[in-house]
Amino acid sequence: MADKVRKNALEALDGLLFDGMTIMAGGFGLCGIPENLIAAIRESGVKDLTVVSNNCGVDGFGLGILLENRQIKKMISSYVGENKLFEQLYLSGELELEFNPQGTLAERIRAGGAGIPAFFTKTGVGTLVAEGKEVREFDGERYVMEMGLTADLSIVKAHTGDAEGNLVFRKTARNFNPMMATAGKATVVEVEVLVANGQLDKDNIHTPGIFVDRIFKGAVFEKRIERVTTRPREEKATA
Repeated sequence: MADKVRKNALEALDGLLFDGMTIMAGGFGLCGIPENLIAAIRESGVKDLTVVSNNCGVDGFGLGILLENRQIKKMISSYVGENKLFEQLYLSGELELEFNPQGTLAERIRAGGAGIPAFFTKTGVGTLVAEGKEVREFDGERYVMEMGLTADLSIVKAHTGDAEGNLVFRKTARNFNPMMATAGKATVVEVEVLVANGQLDKDNIHTPGIFVDRIFKGAVFEKRIERVTTRPREEKATA
């Protein structure tokens, strides 16, 4: 078995990046994003990227740093409302955008990873989402056809992984990362904890190592909070 473990993000991406490629980037908001890999992609200078991701980070962090560096040509996303630069680039025509309902985006990625080229869903029928797409009737209900998504590269963040690439995710980070791991021609993973083979509970592995090509322990994880929402402590509220 080939050794999948790499020292850092730059080494893990060596030979995989090229201009005009499609990259899937895992995460939900700023939770579970592959911070180290995104930084390495910025450092590489690769450009004209099509990026598939639920959102595009925020100004100055996450995928937002690739926007700042004008490396992204097109986003295939669900939610982009936290990024002012994204708005400016889109309205000025510098950035292409393919919007998807969130569940549809997740299923398109899952379908791509499962080798399913297209599927039908009720979501979006009769709206702008269905424009230009095939609509078919099943059992008296109308459904719109959506295409599966694949990528040249999937960049994934997991909490724990082993040397074979078996992965365990934590909570919200499990939303898009596992399905993206299956849908890339190459999948590179950064983890917070890298353990030896055999140390993971086999019944609790979320993504089998068969889907992972390279893995490394991330150097640093900022884990920023996208939008802080707090409430008064109970004693202050009652006072």
